[in-house]
Amino acid sequence: MPARAFAPTGGEDDTVKRCPPFIDAMTSGFLIPLICDVVVEDGQLRWDTDMPPSEIVSFPRSPIGFHDPGQVAGTPLFDADQVLIKFHNLWTIQAPQGYALLFTHPFNRFDLPFTTLTGLVDCDRYRDAWIHFPAVWWDAGFAGVLPKGTPVAQCVPVRREPWVAETSALTNEEAQRTHEIIEAIGREKGVYRRRFRARTHARNKAPSER
Repeated sequence: MPARAFAPTGGEDDTVKRCPPFIDAMTSGFLIPLICDVVVEDGQLRWDTDMPPSEIVSFPRSPIGFHDPGQVAGTPLFDADQVLIKFHNLWTIQAPQGYALLFTHPFNRFDLPFTTLTGLVDCDRYRDAWIHFPAVWWDAGFAGVLPKGTPVAQCVPVRREPWVAETSALTNEEAQRTHEIIEAIGREKGVYRRRFRARTHARNKAPSER
């Protein structure tokens, strides 16, 4: 996408491509991909895989499973006439000691015809079995192919440590800092990126992307 685009109010304006928080969210953690093409037609899903069975451990060989709607009874997700799908994941995931993983819908991917549900798993402890991803298929009119590699879940490490939220009025010093930051943002571009963005975000890429 372009870094700048036409603005109806006049001239051009920056797009989200130049918004570090937007980019850093989409590139945080890692993605779980769909393991093969899935064809969607007339409300039915079909696929073709040649994944061999394992002689050591049992694992699902299909890209998608299903949850009975009764498992979400009493929630806005419930629809008696519609099952929830479940994306199968073929990787076990081990997090560093003290970290959990937040599994959720790929950030800012509103183009996908499903929404992956969010869950938090202590993957430093639960690391020797698969974690699958339930999702709501909300686009009843979708027809076509979900290609192999489509991101079905985003996985973000979360440090597991207690903390306490506190609220209070701004001190005079804090209010002055806030005023100065707002003034700087209105005066020049890239204030957040230059002064506040952690450099680790810019370096968080796979070796092949560097």
